[in-house]
Amino acid sequence: MDLEVSIVSRQEWGAAAAKQTKALKGPARRVVIHHTAYPSCKGLAECKASLVSIQRYHMKDRKFDDIGYNFLVAGDGTVFEGRGWGVMGAHAKDHNSDSLGIAFMGNFNNETPSEKAVVAVKQLLQSGVSAGFLQPGFDLYGHRDLGNTECPGEKLYAALPRLRSTS
Repeated sequence: MDLEVSIVSRQEWGAAAAKQTKALKGPARRVVIHHTAYPSCKGLAECKASLVSIQRYHMKDRKFDDIGYNFLVAGDGTVFEGRGWGVMGAHAKDHNSDSLGIAFMGNFNNETPSEKAVVAVKQLLQSGVSAGFLQPGFDLYGHRDLGNTECPGEKLYAALPRLRSTS
């Protein structure tokens, strides 16, 4: 599998500056999979607008320092930089200090994650291991495994074994 992952940078999607960032102390040991629970987006312009909206919600309403996730992935497999590699996220209360948060864009209680999105996340995880941002043999969780939530939705949660095959 090709490990080269194309990531749309924060600058490219129009991210606001983070209030502050905190580095992880080393390679992440865990990956936590989320869904945004927003409607899924189609096309770059719509996805960029959705990202700006999610970031605004996280920073203004939830009082986070930035968008909560490290990366987000659209249904067409486009990967967007959230906080990025090596930065502590705000995505799973009490579980952020050693983890990477990846959100599939959409609501997966009823929607099934696309093959392109699943493949993109697998490639992103493999790339993270290769680059030293993610420990080989990392543990992968759905957000609901670590907190009282439906996230990442029934259909995405059911697809997690396909992502675990990369660790």
